Amino acid sequence: MKIIPAIDIINGECVRLTKGDYEAKKSYFKNPLEAAKRFEDYGFTRLHVVDLEGAKSGEIKNLKTLENICSNTSLIVDFGGGVKSTSALESALAAGASFVTCGSIAVKNPSLVLAWLEKYNDKLILGADCKNRMIATFGWLETSDIDVITFIQEWKNRGFSYCISTDISKDGMLKGPSFELYEDISKSIPDINVIASGGISSLEDLLRLKNMKLSGAIVGKAYYEGYLTLEELREVEC
Repeated sequence: MKIIPAIDIINGECVRLTKGDYEAKKSYFKNPLEAAKRFEDYGFTRLHVVDLEGAKSGEIKNLKTLENICSNTSLIVDFGGGVKSTSALESALAAGASFVTCGSIAVKNPSLVLAWLEKYNDKLILGADCKNRMIATFGWLETSDIDVITFIQEWKNRGFSYCISTDISKDGMLKGPSFELYEDISKSIPDINVIASGGISSLEDLLRLKNMKLSGAIVGKAYYEGYLTLEELREVEC
């Protein structure tokens, strides 16, 4: 299981939210590149970058920060937040992102995502964030009536092979991830590569996810708040 450190960005800074609440913001690094280089120095190869302002507004707001990270590290970056048009997708890829996460856009404009899959299939990851098992969009500010497992199954059938899923009620709470959600996804759609995100707070959490044979786990607040060290995260991955 790949351990994927997370950098969430607002106003060019590395921050974390709680349950997706933009008012519950805490800044950890004024320069996200400093955090990215630290992850790289410890041997991590992947990085999850989210433009929180972009997710909220519907257009990328922190492209220069993404470009700065990609230009100054060798990390494989997956990026999300504000990618709602082909030009935005191409801008993120041109800035150095190896993968782009498609969440809200897969709900609001599925025909566009289908067109992207034909051209950029190996560069796209499905974002399936949910609240009470219903897909949430636009920085988690809106909740749809679409069941998360149905959503993932439909898009897997259309071409996605990787999926990042966050249970919003767990995100930033440091009380453990939604194991039941990931078990249900894995059982219902065994051939999708699931990346867990949200709520991870301990080595036990990570080892349990690893035993579930998930593809990856995104870790953010647990590291920034000192619940997990980079050494411990590397031990889980190796």
